[in-house]
Amino acid sequence: MVTREKGAHNSHLRKDCMKLGAFSVSLAVKDLRASKAFYEKLGFQVIAGEMDHNYLILKNADHIIGLFQGMFDKNILTFNPGWDQDCNHLESFQDVRELQQELKAQGIEFSEEADESSTGPASFVISDPDGNPILVDQHV
Repeated sequence: MVTREKGAHNSHLRKDCMKLGAFSVSLAVKDLRASKAFYEKLGFQVIAGEMDHNYLILKNADHIIGLFQGMFDKNILTFNPGWDQDCNHLESFQDVRELQQELKAQGIEFSEEADESSTGPASFVISDPDGNPILVDQHV
């Protein structure tokens, strides 16, 4: 087991980094029941979703995965501004529209954009250089 001095692993992080919120991986699965059974063997427990609606959200400690059958073609990295890893609403967070503006200013291309004239829940989708989709989905 590797031990580190408390806080040492975060010493290289910028203090002004984007606040993307809770992180999870959304998996496109072929058989929801088989995937649920597999991830339960890894210690994940269902915390949200419904089999009848073809999706489940599972958690193991701070790790969250979403299992989605027939909803999208690729696995998706998902960030939820306004939520912590327990899906609790944060009092202070960086709004999805502000994140979108910052990314646009850096030349990031969007496949879906949040309506910047709106408030509250919104989302956008970008892709990394390898085509992996990244969903930034604000629920509050």
